[in-house]
Amino acid sequence: MINRIRTVLLVALATFLLSAAANAGSDTPFGADLPRPVFTQMAQATDAPKTQPDDSRVFVGQQTCMGCHQQEADNWAHTIHAKVFNLHPRDAREEKNCEACHGPGSAHVDDPSDRTKIISFSHNSKTPISEQNDQCLSCHKGGQRIFWHDSVHEQNKLACSDCHNPMSNFAAHGLTVKQSVSETCFQCHKEQHADFAKRSHMPLLEGKITCTDCHNPHGSTTAPLLKADSVNEVCYGCHAEKRGPFLFEHAPVHESCLNCHSPHGSNFENLLTTPRPVLCQQCHSQDNHPSQLLTRSNLPHGSMPDPRLIATSCQTCHVNIHGSNDPSGSRFER
Repeated sequence: MINRIRTVLLVALATFLLSAAANAGSDTPFGADLPRPVFTQMAQATDAPKTQPDDSRVFVGQQTCMGCHQQEADNWAHTIHAKVFNLHPRDAREEKNCEACHGPGSAHVDDPSDRTKIISFSHNSKTPISEQNDQCLSCHKGGQRIFWHDSVHEQNKLACSDCHNPMSNFAAHGLTVKQSVSETCFQCHKEQHADFAKRSHMPLLEGKITCTDCHNPHGSTTAPLLKADSVNEVCYGCHAEKRGPFLFEHAPVHESCLNCHSPHGSNFENLLTTPRPVLCQQCHSQDNHPSQLLTRSNLPHGSMPDPRLIATSCQTCHVNIHGSNDPSGSRFER
């Protein structure tokens, strides 16, 4: 049975090759002798034109837009976009002002009730989010936005207009929808907002840093949208003294700062994930004094005060816990 099928296939292949050779010197295009429906389908699959926008739409000018949208025009006039488009347009598109972003407005003027006739920027608009973002990225591409495509924010259908408001100057930088970058991020990241209110926290609410000092909201090579290749590299940007290399490295420090610290905030000192000495005993609990049980009696006012529950706990002795360059610092005591 297998040999029979093989023979049929070989005969069919030979027939096809002979037909192609016979047509090589003729004016008959290859494939013209195929059954008509099949050849028609092949042509349609390869030559079908792409969908094109409605070419009947034309630009109507900024003055026409202002006839209905005067309030929006007044707000927009103070933004960086207005200054560039009005005073120093870089190309013919930017000279169109409103229509540089919203597209030709003639169809919208003819039928203002049909929201599909104009590109608008919100989740309530009829314009797909991908098309809204493409309008922005046609100018704001590359640089910090090079990893936007397939980033976690794009995958979650986040529109540029969810974080930015190009129509008004609410913020000092970035035309964000809130007065600061951090307040804009907190619209979605409620858990992180709560962390910054804990006893020990990064000085973000005090205005000394912002979310974008550590994260790139437009995309990154890392899952948390970090501005470096790892958590440690981000931390070393400020905490350079912890970078090393050290003569004696502390393994969990070298692996990740998050092994001991919570990056946004904690109810324990120094952003620790767990209070000392419990934090240290998660690894150092096999023998000798790290494995000893500590109770209330070992607190400063207890019957048997223990240095491990006083002051800086384990670090009272192991002071260079992030690493040591001392020849005698194998236990980080100096």
